[in-house]
Amino acid sequence: MSTPSSPTTSPTAFSAAVAAVRAGRPVDEAADDLLAQLTREERLWLLDGDLEFWPGMADMMTNGYNLTPIPMGRVERLGIPGLLFSDGPRGVVMGKSTAFPVSMARGATWDVDLEERVGTAIGRELRAQGANFFGGVCVNLPRHPAWGRVQETYGEDPILLGEFGAALTRGVQRNAMAVVKHFALNSMENARFKVDVTADDAALHEVYLAHFRRIVDEGVSGVMTAYNSVNGEWAGQNEHLMEGVLRGMWGFEGVTVSDFIWGLRDAAASLRAGLDVEEPFRQQRAQHLPADLEEGRASWDDVDRAARRVLRTQLRHYAALTEPEPPLDVVFSPEHRALAREVAARGMVLLKNDPVGDAPLLPLHRDALTSLAVIGRLADVANTGDNGSSDVRAPEVVTALRGLTEALPQARITHVADDDPAAAAAAAAQADVAVVVAGYTAADEGEWVGGDVLADPGLLALFPPPGDDPAGQSFASFLAEPGAVDSISGGSAGGDRASLRLRPVDADIIRAVAAANPRTVVVIVTAGAVITEEWRDAVPAVLVSWYSGCEGGRALADVLLGDADAAGRLPYSIPAAEEHLPYFDRDATAITYDKWFGQRLLDRDGRTPAFPLGFGLSYTSFALGDLTLSAPDDDSFTGVVTVTNTGPRAGRHVVQLYGRPTGIDAVADDFPTRVLLGFATVDLAAGASARVTVRGSTRPLRRWTPTGFVPASLTAVIEAASYAGDPDAVTAPAELALA
Repeated sequence: MSTPSSPTTSPTAFSAAVAAVRAGRPVDEAADDLLAQLTREERLWLLDGDLEFWPGMADMMTNGYNLTPIPMGRVERLGIPGLLFSDGPRGVVMGKSTAFPVSMARGATWDVDLEERVGTAIGRELRAQGANFFGGVCVNLPRHPAWGRVQETYGEDPILLGEFGAALTRGVQRNAMAVVKHFALNSMENARFKVDVTADDAALHEVYLAHFRRIVDEGVSGVMTAYNSVNGEWAGQNEHLMEGVLRGMWGFEGVTVSDFIWGLRDAAASLRAGLDVEEPFRQQRAQHLPADLEEGRASWDDVDRAARRVLRTQLRHYAALTEPEPPLDVVFSPEHRALAREVAARGMVLLKNDPVGDAPLLPLHRDALTSLAVIGRLADVANTGDNGSSDVRAPEVVTALRGLTEALPQARITHVADDDPAAAAAAAAQADVAVVVAGYTAADEGEWVGGDVLADPGLLALFPPPGDDPAGQSFASFLAEPGAVDSISGGSAGGDRASLRLRPVDADIIRAVAAANPRTVVVIVTAGAVITEEWRDAVPAVLVSWYSGCEGGRALADVLLGDADAAGRLPYSIPAAEEHLPYFDRDATAITYDKWFGQRLLDRDGRTPAFPLGFGLSYTSFALGDLTLSAPDDDSFTGVVTVTNTGPRAGRHVVQLYGRPTGIDAVADDFPTRVLLGFATVDLAAGASARVTVRGSTRPLRRWTPTGFVPASLTAVIEAASYAGDPDAVTAPAELALA
């Protein structure tokens, strides 16, 4: 089967259809016309990848993952461009692109306008490198912070996930089709290929699907299914999720695609259930669908339904394109690197900033800093996140040590990388300030394809027979070698975290350094929550810097030295102890998800978090007052609140709207007593005030019933707050009778 170069290089049936849609022809009519011109072989070609399985696997294992666009469903005869895939979400996986901070770091900005700018940059880099299909809108809810891929999502709350996913979608879709993933209930890494996740309808619709619905409302082009099973059926062939919820309830009109390689278990069942495209290669469908159609396990109506959706999605995208194709030099451009630095600084969260002497330790004063001890194995490591499908191969990564060295050219900087508390303390004792960089790497958390995957007969059975294909024969020989399966995973790298705490030696180093130098800052490199109870009291300042992208070291210097305000806010709660979290078994084959996790679980159980959802300190201070509300209009309302910068310098604040439904008992009613409804950011000079409008959603205040959503209570108290449970929140009553 041949493939096209571009839908715009010469007149084709596809380019003519795009022009007709731009001129006002209904996209469904144009798609039907294209479908009628396709042979049966070409219609099947639309439903999976274009690359043969074994050569595709060999290239990926030999040369690296997704270095160039992965093509699916191109048909050169009619000029149909196909779905040209690039992964994400911390940037474009192809080539040598800009590594932005991971999604969780971006969620910590609570700034959807900034995230839309990131989406625009990603879309431009993707299109410049020949792709049109971005599989990087990752919004699975992390029910437990040990989830290995928590870095790929934005936070623990459906409102945060939905609004950030929608913002990324808006930005990307100026240049490419955006794909939201993984649909649904995907938040266990080690067990993702075998676990069945059970959730009742109330938990599904109120919590785990709510943010997907928001992104569908935004007009996302694609939805990628998950590996796991949901209520007894694999997500890639789950008709209830795809045809019942996604299309039937929400009216989704885009294309559904499987996760890679192991995303479905039955070609015909997946097609009947509403999965349009098997990604990324010619695999199960190429092998089995012709016979399935012949024997009636699937129908040509099923084929045409999927093919029509693939065509319609591409037509809609190309007809809506208005921006010119970006030049290749947009990739890792100075503009995008500056944006990465801005985002990294904006997302860093200051958890603690106690006085040392007569003032808080941070920000550090550049002119008074003659020496600095930078401590820790991670201080001079390019550490932008895991090494799985989201890995972005930026040409350069600025480490913490380099960023601080550049920012303090007159200071004497000493770096101790060894796990040696005594050496660290000795260096700290000779410095004005000590900065300890501790946390995680791809060895501790991230995407997991362990050796057990390639030892699972059920998963291996999804591969086409090697036959005479040299790549297939080579792979089969490789698997037969002693120890080969174990070598795939690189040992215990990645996967779900085994601990929510720093390594014991890190805690020892922190305590030793703090004892030697009272001016000690701890910088935590992480994606998920870190429990800090065993060492936090020993230090005056703690900053969460995340996996902060290619410009993270410079951004860290910006925040520590006060060139940027400490403006990040936690996108999740941090408990004081592991037992305050939901049950989690990273090797489970079956698990039930209910509504209770994160801040809402802590609230239900009366647990005081170490740090609540939305918490973060600034280098200045803010006060909120005079909250007024509009009447609810369908799904939303607005709150307007006065924000005043009461501190000595300019700063940035995040106003958060929470709702407390009246008369709700969390346990008896199985409904949260406080839910996030919306948020907005504001920049203010010292002493300045502004009226800030925050759009709130009423959806989190509704409960699911067999007949649909109804208000959990007819009235609620709305809080304008700086974090969940803020005692200084300002409140106003709201009527919620609108269904």
